[in-house]
Amino acid sequence: MIENTQRDINIALINELAVLFDHLDIDTEEVLEAAATKWNFIDFRPGLVGGHCIGVDPYYLTHRATQVGYHPEIILAGRRLNDSMADHVASKLVRKMAEAGITIVGANILVMGLTFKENCPDTRNSQVFRVIAELKRMNANVDTTDPWVDADEAADLGLVNTTETNKYDAIIIAVAHQQFSDMGIKNIRKLAKKNSIIFDLKYLFKKHQTNLRL
Repeated sequence: MIENTQRDINIALINELAVLFDHLDIDTEEVLEAAATKWNFIDFRPGLVGGHCIGVDPYYLTHRATQVGYHPEIILAGRRLNDSMADHVASKLVRKMAEAGITIVGANILVMGLTFKENCPDTRNSQVFRVIAELKRMNANVDTTDPWVDADEAADLGLVNTTETNKYDAIIIAVAHQQFSDMGIKNIRKLAKKNSIIFDLKYLFKKHQTNLRL
């Protein structure tokens, strides 16, 4: 539990830096690559935090701390920040779409990946669902694709097999599944319209190959 809480806080720090770098127009991956030249650097990346170990376990510790009369401010702040990243992702995409003259209302958006981490079928507490809900709340048409997820499990999320080309105004690469990497950015772009936004949450492709990253 303690180890999971430490990871949660570290990821929250990286997420906060990513949001700050957004405002400073600094590429987060470039900063992390520079930091990785230090021998004892721990390679945490920004993104959506789901699953049980990191997404849930810290709450057990905070509950117990509260029972003994202590308010764990840093742990709870980390949880709040990580929980807010889904809304940040949706808002960042909408802003970028607006800059490109794409209206969110009625826009066709493809979300690639539903699981909480790559190359597994586990969707427990996946924050991708929150991103989808927020985009739908803004009246976007959202399709999803995930080769690891059972079609019946995601039937209400518009699960597609991504064969239709030139359809999407925006694509979010939400999970770094190997299948998406193997697909390649050229084939992913074929699914989108000419004037579209590709948001690579997981640095699956090079910076110049996509329009937006965390």
